[in-house]
Amino acid sequence: MRMSELLGERYKEKPADCSIESHALMVRGGYIKQVNTGVYTLLPPARRITQKIERIIREEMDAIGGQEVLFPVVLPADLWRESGRFTSVGKELVRLTDRMGADMVLGMTHEEAAVHLSRDCAKSYAKYPFMIYQIQTKFRDEPRARGGLIRVREFTMKDAYSFHTTQADLEAYYERCYVAYERIFKRAGCKNVIAVLSDSGMMGGRVSHEFMLLTDIGEDTLVICDSCDFKANIEACASEVDNSALFATEALTLVPTPEMATIEDVARYLQKPHNATCKAVVYQRNADDSYVVVFVRGDLDVHETKLRNTVGAEIHPAVITPESGIVAGFIGPMGLDNKKITVLFDRSLEGIGAVVCGANKQDYHYTGFNIERDYGKVAFVDVARAVPGGICPVCGKPTMRISNGIEVGNIFQLGDKYTKSMSMQYLDENGALQYPIMGCYGIGVGRMAASVCEESHDEYGPVWPISIAPWEAQICVLRADQEEPKRIGESLYAALQKAGVETIIDDRAVSAGVVFSEADLIGAPIRLTVSPRNLADGMIELTTRDKRVKKQVPVAEALTAVLELKSQLFAELDQS
Repeated sequence: MRMSELLGERYKEKPADCSIESHALMVRGGYIKQVNTGVYTLLPPARRITQKIERIIREEMDAIGGQEVLFPVVLPADLWRESGRFTSVGKELVRLTDRMGADMVLGMTHEEAAVHLSRDCAKSYAKYPFMIYQIQTKFRDEPRARGGLIRVREFTMKDAYSFHTTQADLEAYYERCYVAYERIFKRAGCKNVIAVLSDSGMMGGRVSHEFMLLTDIGEDTLVICDSCDFKANIEACASEVDNSALFATEALTLVPTPEMATIEDVARYLQKPHNATCKAVVYQRNADDSYVVVFVRGDLDVHETKLRNTVGAEIHPAVITPESGIVAGFIGPMGLDNKKITVLFDRSLEGIGAVVCGANKQDYHYTGFNIERDYGKVAFVDVARAVPGGICPVCGKPTMRISNGIEVGNIFQLGDKYTKSMSMQYLDENGALQYPIMGCYGIGVGRMAASVCEESHDEYGPVWPISIAPWEAQICVLRADQEEPKRIGESLYAALQKAGVETIIDDRAVSAGVVFSEADLIGAPIRLTVSPRNLADGMIELTTRDKRVKKQVPVAEALTAVLELKSQLFAELDQS
C-alpha cells in the first residue's frame, strides 16, 4: 500500500467529542468514521486489523473443533418467542415488521438461531458434542454508545455455541474455550486481560466468565482479591463485611430527627457511625409497580443487578405515593405492609446488635433496632455493592480491591435454558429423549481492536502488536522528490513485499514532520527511514514503533534485518 493512495485523512488535533484516547487516535489516524450514534465505517487500516483478529479467532476456534456457520442477521420473532426473550429483553433488541406483516428482530445474539439449526441436525447422542461459531455483524440498540468502538450499537462479533449431553462434558469444553480465549488475547497482543466471574444477565445459565482488559477507563467495575485468585465483576461478587465490632445491643428508642431525611444527616445528628445505621432503598417492579424496599448497612449501596436477580424481575427506582404507607426519608422495617411490599434485608446487617433505622413516621428514627428482636427472623440476601477492604468470599480475608476493565470476551454455561424452551431433544444411548445442554462464547472484534489501541499507545499514536498491525512495516521516504531516496525506497518496498512483509510506503513529497507524524498514527511496528543524509553513508534507519530499537543498517542488509526483527516481534508475543 502507498500512502499516496490510502483512503482516509489523518489529523493533527484531537477531536473534541472523543473522551478516550483510543477513540481519538482511531479518528485521527483515519481508522474509523462515524455514520450515526454508535455506528462506524471501518476504513482500510481498521479493516486490516479486524481481519487479522478474525483470522486469529478462526484458527483458535477451529483448533478446538469449531465449525464455522453464518446465521441470518434478520430473524423471525417466533424464534425469540420460543425462548421467551422476545418479551424479556428490552429496547436493546430491535423489533420490526416485514411487508407481509411478520414480526422480525435484528439478531444481537444468536442462541435461538443456533438451537433452530441444531435441533434438526443433532437428534442422536452420536452427534454430540459439537460447537458451531460465526463472525458476523450485529446490532444492539445500546442506550449509552460511547468511546468509539468500545461501546457501539453495530458491531462485529464472534459468537460460538456448543452442545453437550452431560454437564461434565460441558465443563470440560468450557475449560478448553477458556484456554483458547487466553491464546487469542495473547496472540493479539492484549497484555492485561484477566478472566473474572460474571453475572449471566439476559443470557441465563449457571456459570459465566468475562475476559476484561484492565484499564482505568473501563466501564465495568471489577473486584479483585490480593490474597488469592478470586476475581469477579462487581455484579457477580458476594458482598461481605466485618460486623464483629457491632454486636452489642441497645434498647429500642424512638428519637426525633427533624428534617433529617438522609442517612448521612441522621448519623451526624445522632453521632453514630455510618456502619451502625440502616439505609432504606425503594424500587418498584416494572411489571406491576409493586414496591420492593431494601435495607442495607448505611455505609453501603445496593447493586441493582444483584437486586434484580434476587427479586427475579425488572425493577426501577420507586415513585413513592402516600397510599403506599412508605414515609420517604424516614423509612424503616416496622410499620411496612408486608402483604403489599417486598421487604429485604441485606446480609451486611446480619450480626449487628443495634442500628439506627427509620420509624416510618415523619421526622423520627429508631435507635437500638435489632432485626431479630424487633422485627423477627429474616432470610438475609446479598444485594449490596462490594467495597474495597471487603471480605473475600473465597479466602475470607479483607483484601478486596476495586479495579476497572473493558469486557473483550465472555463465556457462559447456559445449561438447558434454550434447548428446553425451544424443544430441542436427542435420543440417548437407551433410546430416551433428553435435552442437550449448551455453552456460548463471544468476542467483540471491533472492541478488541480498540482495546488494544487503548492499552498500547503513546502521545503520538497507536503502538500496534505485529500480529494485528494494519501493516508490519512502513517505509518513510524523506525527500521522495529526489531520485535516490525514491529509488531506494521503491526497491525496499518491492523486496519486502516479495518476502511476505506487509508493507506501506510513504511515497509522498511532503515534509519530514508530516511523514513521521502520520507514520506514528499508522503505528506499524517496524519502520524504515530512507533519507538523503543516511544514504550518503550507504545506510537507512531501522526503528520500532515502541522505540526499543533504533539503529543504522546498510541498505544491502535492510531486508534481512527486517525479517529478523519481524520474527523477533512475533516470538516476543508468544513468550509474553
